[in-house]
Amino acid sequence: MKNTKSIFYLLTFLLCSFCVDVWAQSTKSYEVSLAGNAFQIGGNHGKSRIGRETAFIAASDSRNTNTYFKVLGKGDLQIKLRGRKAGPSIAKLEIVFLKNKRQAVIDKDGFTDIDLGTFKIKEPGYHHLDLKGMEGEAEVSHIIVSGSAVEEGLIFSDDPSFYYWSRRGPSCHMGYEVPENETVRYYYNEMQIPVGEDKIGSYFMAVGFAQGYFGIQVNSASERRVLFSVWSPFETDDPKSIPEDHKIRLLKKGVAVHTGEFGNEGSGGQSYLKYNWKAGNTYRFLLKGSPDGSGNTDFTAWFFAPEVNDWKLIASFKRPQTDSHLKRFHSFLENFDPNQGYLGRKVVYKNQWYYADNAWKPIERARFTVDNTYTQKQRIDATGGVTKDGFYLQNGGFFNNIVSPGSKFDAIKKGEVPVIDFDKLP
Repeated sequence: MKNTKSIFYLLTFLLCSFCVDVWAQSTKSYEVSLAGNAFQIGGNHGKSRIGRETAFIAASDSRNTNTYFKVLGKGDLQIKLRGRKAGPSIAKLEIVFLKNKRQAVIDKDGFTDIDLGTFKIKEPGYHHLDLKGMEGEAEVSHIIVSGSAVEEGLIFSDDPSFYYWSRRGPSCHMGYEVPENETVRYYYNEMQIPVGEDKIGSYFMAVGFAQGYFGIQVNSASERRVLFSVWSPFETDDPKSIPEDHKIRLLKKGVAVHTGEFGNEGSGGQSYLKYNWKAGNTYRFLLKGSPDGSGNTDFTAWFFAPEVNDWKLIASFKRPQTDSHLKRFHSFLENFDPNQGYLGRKVVYKNQWYYADNAWKPIERARFTVDNTYTQKQRIDATGGVTKDGFYLQNGGFFNNIVSPGSKFDAIKKGEVPVIDFDKLP
């Protein structure tokens, strides 16, 4: 009898332990901050009511505020909203998730958690919860999610130091394989932005090298640029702190090209040409790196637009404390506007070559890499690959079809050798 009781108590203990464990797993919850994971949708280039800690949602604003997160499992997802009224009267919000509509009334002056219900997640992936003001104004800080669908985890920006970068979205790169022992004088690349992928805030970088980058960007609805920059060997984000013997010197520049200094992400010399390039057209980029024999290197960039059918000089800079030909040939894709990070963008790179030993040599393999926003799992909507059209990069828009960083790709078809008379370049 005593043994029977002991076995009964043991089984009861094990069952309770199991239930507690299951309960603990099923009550795992995540607080998704709107400050780092939400966007006001449509027409918000350069302005937003999403702050550093909360978002304001008002009936007077017709835009939705969408909060994004990636669910790693399937099953039930319980959602709550943490907010307070931001005016003298109550606030009423419309909530949409997985095409299901709810309404929430917020009538408290202090932050309160409001249950929005339980939803069924059929497939893992990115999802967004949409908020729209119906009456009054609310201040919302978090979306709180729990349930069996998140037992395997949730990907969202959970580090305030990343909020700015996560709202921009992860940057991604394609590094081209060039033998280390080559003395490279020129890099050549062709680039096409598919129609509809030229979102405001996009920088499509065609020719990157160890000391700078060269590409095109969308600055606003009415302005586009060709941009060429060279970093100073003096590491700082403040161009005014660079010693004279470490400053980038302008040697020459093209017609209508603006030149100056840049900061924030390293410092150095910058040049840009305002040019209304068009999505769907293919543009050509040529970069030269030439040591001057005195411990410095001259970097010169040319841009070929099919609309004018000629090479245009962008600029030539002298980089001090540098005695090197071209190294680290790569391209990248980024969004520099944190209010546009919910939009997707894509770029195709065609026909890459490098010039060494008085001959053009093709790029046959490239490697896909990502930035810290991705590796720290703040956002992982970035990918790259290869098609018959060339290598490509894609980021933003919270898509799910991705490849592993570090993946390598072989060019599917060989391109055409560039025909360029170097002596006739401007």
